[in-house]
Amino acid sequence: MDNGASSYRRYRDNGDENGIVEIIRDYKDGLILYLTSIVGNIRTAEELAEDTFVLLGTKKPADKGKGSFRTWLYTIGRNIAVDYLRKHRRHPELPLGEQAELVSEEDSAETLYLKKEQKIILHKAMRKLPADYQQVLWLTYFEDMSNKDAAQVMGRSVRSVESLLYRAKKSLRSQLETEGFEYENL
Repeated sequence: MDNGASSYRRYRDNGDENGIVEIIRDYKDGLILYLTSIVGNIRTAEELAEDTFVLLGTKKPADKGKGSFRTWLYTIGRNIAVDYLRKHRRHPELPLGEQAELVSEEDSAETLYLKKEQKIILHKAMRKLPADYQQVLWLTYFEDMSNKDAAQVMGRSVRSVESLLYRAKKSLRSQLETEGFEYENL
């Protein structure tokens, strides 16, 4: 049993406020980054993550136990984000240009600059891909989810996610090559 599920169960069943606090502390950052990949704006993603945690705190939905707690939580967040996009389709928001990153003092300024440029190119290339491609790449590589967990979050079969992931990687590589990205420097 993972910590998120036990914390949520403590909150839902026993009213232990520390349970929801632990969930927010442990999952907030990852959920915000995932939602940013869907909506393209970190402020909106923060609001949607807050809505996700408010839903957990007020409605206290039951975790069906079909996957990990994180998978279940991200599925709820994804559904809230999709609802948001449906409501705000006519007023698209500008995509996030880049995110601040923590770096060790040992890295040289040149190395940091190159890494930052590579991330910018990668994120720009990903934003040009179809939404399903962006989501499957984000879940499997940035969130380190298994294909099974990604399939559950996306509401697809594992086989469908594997196929989608293959096409997404191929499309991303093609997009990066057209922008002159060099793989050796990763």
